[in-house]
Amino acid sequence: QMRIAISDARFGFPEVMLGLHPGLGGTARFSHLINPLEAMTLMLTGRTIDARRAKSLGLADAVTQERHVLGAVKDAIAGKLSRTKPSPLSGLMRLGPGRGILANRMRKEAAKSAKQEHYPAPYALIDLWEKHGDSRSAMLSAEKASFAKLMVTPTAQNLIRVFFLREQMKKLAGDGGDIRHVHVIGAGAMGGDIAAWCAHQGLRATLGDMKPEPIAGAIKRAAELYGKIIRKKIDQRDALDRLIPDLDADGVRGADLVIEAVPEKLEIKQKGYAAVEPRMKPGAILATNTSSIPLQDLRTTLARPERLVGVHFFNPVSRMQLVEVVSHDGSDPQVLASVRGFVGQIDRLPLPVKSAPGFLVNRALTPYMLEAMLMLDEKVDKTVIDQAAEKFGMPMGPIELADTVGLDICLAVGDSLRAKLGDVLPPAPDWLRQKVAAGELGRKTGKGFYVWKDGKPQKSAPADGGASNATPEMTDRLILPMINVCVACLREGIVENPDVVDGAMIFGTGFAPFRGGPLQYARTRGAADVVATLRNLSAKYGSRFEPDSGWSAFH
Repeated sequence: QMRIAISDARFGFPEVMLGLHPGLGGTARFSHLINPLEAMTLMLTGRTIDARRAKSLGLADAVTQERHVLGAVKDAIAGKLSRTKPSPLSGLMRLGPGRGILANRMRKEAAKSAKQEHYPAPYALIDLWEKHGDSRSAMLSAEKASFAKLMVTPTAQNLIRVFFLREQMKKLAGDGGDIRHVHVIGAGAMGGDIAAWCAHQGLRATLGDMKPEPIAGAIKRAAELYGKIIRKKIDQRDALDRLIPDLDADGVRGADLVIEAVPEKLEIKQKGYAAVEPRMKPGAILATNTSSIPLQDLRTTLARPERLVGVHFFNPVSRMQLVEVVSHDGSDPQVLASVRGFVGQIDRLPLPVKSAPGFLVNRALTPYMLEAMLMLDEKVDKTVIDQAAEKFGMPMGPIELADTVGLDICLAVGDSLRAKLGDVLPPAPDWLRQKVAAGELGRKTGKGFYVWKDGKPQKSAPADGGASNATPEMTDRLILPMINVCVACLREGIVENPDVVDGAMIFGTGFAPFRGGPLQYARTRGAADVVATLRNLSAKYGSRFEPDSGWSAFH
């Protein structure tokens, strides 16, 4: 038996992403086929490898182009292909003492990215290999029971649900877009990264700004990004060739889609529209990356307001999968379909939302961060606040998130939403304004709530030695307002489908995937319990916790 791979094939074991480990004998066969440490790494991470790497590991015996497969098969039959022999070390690794040492190392690595109480599958796989890794037959037998046990866990059920949510959201893109040339106005952190991602995905992307320096900075960031995510140097070069500095905005005339990504000020955006709209070709679409300004306000100066649409990306653009596609009551349906298709073209998930303050994601995240500020006012240590969210399963706590987003942006979005939504949001504290005025903006300036070094917050133990550990009430104060907003957005028709709300919060905020999304969590916990807890919090802390009227129709 020999395995012949075509040159662009990829290999991997995605089961861990579904809360499982490989079944049907996969764990035993794979860990005996190649170096067991390499095999376990692939099964534990879910990462994929290319055909060349697969051959070097011994997973493939030959690599050929598709048109030469028949010849390779004939060579295999004739005995002309030689297999990659496993290292003698592989056998030593399967011996009891070696397995025990390696298994402990694997558990430490797994703990860095997944807690056992939330994600049991990696730990079950490590246990399986540690106990039975020296015997293929014993491991084959034990694998069945281990797999069956994982299959019925809430984590696996919810992660399988998340897989189907992703597929459902992919379908919202339709059959793919017809955008070939994108022009981005504004080469700041968001605009530059949007253009870079579009170029990476094969589109021509022209990038304009008032000054050359931001464009130069964006090209530099793009080159660094491509160096990390594109393996072949020639492909890196081609992507950079598609990303075109455009100080004079000549690209506007030929662009199918113009994306505005300038600062969040109505007059600045409308001034930009006045300059570009007359120069756009017939049929071109004007999109805004606004995170908080309603399109009804932005469209007032446009000659063709029906061709304005929101495309709200999230930071960092290269990692966040969600893009909110924002409509207003005068939107052209064909424009919206084209933009959803464009989002699919660039390997992102479109979330159709109606224009309203904060759309879905920012409206849900803002109370999460502002509530954390009020906890700081109550003298709760910032690391304890973050711990309360991380215990629930959030990828980072609200204080660290605020620093990552930028305290100036948090303040601007918070003020904008509070002006429109009123007391359902807590006010931003005065000391936050003082921090912003002092230039302490978070990660981008090196200091916000945390001091940042090499892109990481410097966290120390709480000042009281950890006595004030995160409590369930703290977690509820942070998480339940997010869920309350999701119910409100469904009631208001901002998003039409509760499953898509869950998908959007997972892919746009990293909301604990093993919980299946905020609304799924509410169903699991019990809507009555969530509503009762919100009422208790409202009585204790204020009306911002009052349950939305949409809970009465929630199921």
